[in-house]
Amino acid sequence: MTYDNILRFCDDPDVKDAIRFLRQREVVHYQRFGENLRILTDKLDSKNFYAFNPEFDRKCFKNQTKK
Repeated sequence: MTYDNILRFCDDPDVKDAIRFLRQREVVHYQRFGENLRILTDKLDSKNFYAFNPEFDRKCFKNQTKK
């Protein structure tokens, strides 16, 4: 939205080209981040303690209630 607002108010064609490039780069970065996040979440297993893991959380909560 910000890029579109800048393009709407800008008269300089060189600045418009740079803004279009930055806008497109941001879209591509967002898409690549989403793809990598999907790959990462597909590869998670029950031994991965660094992400949301119901098996690990269950063990942690079980130990806390025994104390």
